[in-house]
Amino acid sequence: MKPIRVQRSQAQFLPDSTRVLIRPFIPQNPQRVANILARGLMLPEEEAIQALELVMSEFKERHSDIEKVLLHYFHQIRPQIFSHRPISRERQLFIGSLFTGEYALESAALFNPSIVIHPDQSGVPEGSLRFIVSLRATGEGHISSIEFRSGTIDQDAMIQLDPVSRYVTAPDLVPNPTYYRAAFTYKLQEMGFDNEIANTLLEALGDDFTFADLEKHLKNLQRRFKILSRDEKRTIECVRWLAESNYQLRFDPALQLHERIIFPVSANESNGIEDARFVRFCDEDGSVTYYATYTAYNGRVILPQLIETKDFLNFRVLTLNGRAVQNKGMALFPRKVDGRYVMLSRQDDENLFIMFSDNPHYWQDYEVLLRPAEFWELAKIGNCGSPLETEKGWLVITHGVGPMRKYCIGAILLDLNDPTKVIGRLRTPLLEPENNEREGYVPNVVYTCGALIHGRHLILPYAMSDTASRIAIIHLDELLAALLETS
Repeated sequence: MKPIRVQRSQAQFLPDSTRVLIRPFIPQNPQRVANILARGLMLPEEEAIQALELVMSEFKERHSDIEKVLLHYFHQIRPQIFSHRPISRERQLFIGSLFTGEYALESAALFNPSIVIHPDQSGVPEGSLRFIVSLRATGEGHISSIEFRSGTIDQDAMIQLDPVSRYVTAPDLVPNPTYYRAAFTYKLQEMGFDNEIANTLLEALGDDFTFADLEKHLKNLQRRFKILSRDEKRTIECVRWLAESNYQLRFDPALQLHERIIFPVSANESNGIEDARFVRFCDEDGSVTYYATYTAYNGRVILPQLIETKDFLNFRVLTLNGRAVQNKGMALFPRKVDGRYVMLSRQDDENLFIMFSDNPHYWQDYEVLLRPAEFWELAKIGNCGSPLETEKGWLVITHGVGPMRKYCIGAILLDLNDPTKVIGRLRTPLLEPENNEREGYVPNVVYTCGALIHGRHLILPYAMSDTASRIAIIHLDELLAALLETS
């Protein structure tokens, strides 16, 4: 078998500790908040103004609109101010700064990339392609978030990355998101809350309902039942938890793509949004939706979740449902196969599985697709993102873990019409860590969350030892020939 040529391009994504996000720095203890407020309010006006001038001189150039953010955090704690005396704008900004801090999103790592076709291809030269790369950014406390980069690939597979500024901005949380009653009902039942109070609540809601609708009916329930048992109180708590775990985000259209950051919002992802696998999904009616499966982590347990967007400005974050929603590494096929959605998964943290569904939010049954076989994957195997459609079959980039916990990237080929059939499998790694790629936060690792095909090239962004990322270019025909040779 001829060796497969792998070209490591100069296109790299390196962590930059100067890219900082303003985050709330509000103590959980209400007494501490009151103490800080009191000291901020007692400061003479002139001193407060001087202190604000110092804050602005140090931080204004580090953020695109710092005053808006400081005022936002001031208004978050304003209900705890008992005085009705007017507070100057300068003091509001200063008090806001007392409850605000910077978070260096990618100070520890920028890794585990996925890549998709950009929804806007206007102005791109013939034969070229504009793309979006998502990356897992990790900072203090190992909290992970999602960042984006963009660039173009020309007809010769030459890559040009778009410039990146230091500014990053979190989206607005849509205050009154909508929910689908069917999905909400299914998830509550799956969680074990199929009881009178849950059923009464759900019967009162429409097929689509808002958070405000939910709160109104919850209050009606509490008035109706008056004295609630412990289980009924637990049901209401979990209804609210489920609603908060399904949310919508909206970015300001004026923000550049690289300035948009998806930072943890709900309690179940408080310690990180990990390893988003984006895919451009084409439905049977020709409509396009970008989905991403990711792992929500709260410091104790993980939960697979789903992101939906059409424009990378408006995002809907949803819980996934069904007994097959377990472990990490779920990756959706880019279209339906024989009228059904298809997903790769790894329920047992060891083998590669495949599952089918009539709805992208519900996954019940799964079957083993592939087990470890070669020495470099004997510890475990998994997918490295959504399958890619070729004329020869579904190309799946895999990862394998072998001796000394070394991660390598491999590939398999699935039948186009029956993706439960493996028709090709590389016996040796497609990509393995070499030279300085072996050193990092987690050594001896190459890993990716998604690739794309451009012309006759596989464009494969990959992480190097959980620290930084780069892009490899692989000749598609050579890879397919090697895969079919093993069939």
